[in-house]
Amino acid sequence: MIKKNSPIPIYYQLEEHIKELIENGELKPGDSLPAERVYAEEYKISRMTVRQALTQLVNEGYLHRIQGKGTFVAERKIMQPLQGLTSFTEDMKARGFKPGSQLIRFEVIPATIQIADQLSIQEYAPVYEIKRIRMADDVPMALETNYISANLIKGLTENIVNQSIYSYIEGHLGLKIETASQIIESSIANQIEANSLSIKKGSPIMLIQRNTYLENGTPVEFVKSVYRADRYQFMIQMKR
Repeated sequence: MIKKNSPIPIYYQLEEHIKELIENGELKPGDSLPAERVYAEEYKISRMTVRQALTQLVNEGYLHRIQGKGTFVAERKIMQPLQGLTSFTEDMKARGFKPGSQLIRFEVIPATIQIADQLSIQEYAPVYEIKRIRMADDVPMALETNYISANLIKGLTENIVNQSIYSYIEGHLGLKIETASQIIESSIANQIEANSLSIKKGSPIMLIQRNTYLENGTPVEFVKSVYRADRYQFMIQMKR
């Protein structure tokens, strides 16, 4: 398996071999990998080479390390294409996961200057503030805060929020959600975000801001989300 006379670096050959075992299901999420010493002895390579391969797989999200316990196969990431506009609930169902939410806060508040600007409403106008932990198969994936104009979207309840806001807006109110713009940047989790997402403080996260619009251009939603970078990834197809 390891060809020492190949121009391909040895660490990369080992990395690709382990990656293949993960992708074909021979190594499953949660499985423990052999110690570096075991790989080194089996393939007659240095432990430093083994460490380099494993570190690269950790960086790519295939593996994760637990101090004092070892290296394990990471849970598979959820991939969300950026071409279409879908809700979290719709997206999880389309990928075979059971969507879920833990509602942290649901109340009507006066719009701040920033929120009013994002929703094109007057400052202090009533807005729903909805904070939820979004889950897939009961695993926390994102901490999400929605701001929606209460004068535009009337009748929101906790029950509706716990199902699908988009379905209520389009199915019950008959409004058409048309477009959205989204900004994504990297960051690290603070203590509150870490507690909400069941990760360690300082873990990598993705900060996402979404502005959603009706077909007539009216802003319908302003969302700030924090996604786990170890479980979620975004994909976009580009054409020259």
